Amino acid sequence: MQMRRVVVTGASSGIGAATVRLFRANGWEVVGVARRADRLEALAAETGASVFVADLTKQADVDSLRDHLAATGPVHALVNNAGGAKGLDSVENGDPDDWAWMFEINVLGVQRVTGALLPLLRTTVAAEGGSATILTVTSIAGHVAYVGGGGYNAAKFAAHAMTEVLRLELNGEPIRVIEVAPGMVKTDEFALVRFGGDQERADAVYAGVENPLSAEDVAETIVDAVERPAHVDLDLIVIKPVAQSAPHLVARGPLGVREG
Repeated sequence: MQMRRVVVTGASSGIGAATVRLFRANGWEVVGVARRADRLEALAAETGASVFVADLTKQADVDSLRDHLAATGPVHALVNNAGGAKGLDSVENGDPDDWAWMFEINVLGVQRVTGALLPLLRTTVAAEGGSATILTVTSIAGHVAYVGGGGYNAAKFAAHAMTEVLRLELNGEPIRVIEVAPGMVKTDEFALVRFGGDQERADAVYAGVENPLSAEDVAETIVDAVERPAHVDLDLIVIKPVAQSAPHLVARGPLGVREG
């Protein structure tokens, strides 16, 4: 079987780490990218993935990633997974530094990596035929606004729009552009980062919710979309737990059939 190589950003924890594990289990060569070297080294030892330490808010790091990939083999797929949220402040009271951080990682980081790696994807397609894939993990926060969403809504709406524009720009090329927009996913770090390390507040997000999504649920969706036949492009996949009908409407307590 021909070797397939995928680059996964935000690979040090959560959805990114789960995605690395599943791609490896399915026989892919994987390059996991993140800032935390110790987390990446542990993931590499566990899975056999290759890793690269980079801060995607720094162009020099992204350029180094591009050069490393160009020197080490073809790139068949890119999973833009790195992202995050800070705060639940109103627009009026929002912290511009938090907003800037969210735009840097959720929007500009995705643009930097996509722009840097797209020529490598084209080179692979030209050399081997077939197709390549760019998959970006956004959020339902990029499709439905909610009170307290503020900067995170703005950043993820931008990421969604950028993905839509990229698909238009690549029309006529054998490069699929896929967006996966998860709802509530319970991971060790997302809510904790959002609330500045306040564990009690982070735990309250998921309190009483029956079966929020796991990182593995989203990873399965990502890998399935990338492994579809080359002519099939799952443009937009929205994935939520059954307990969540919208960002602001989450059932807490056991799910059950209403009488009458």
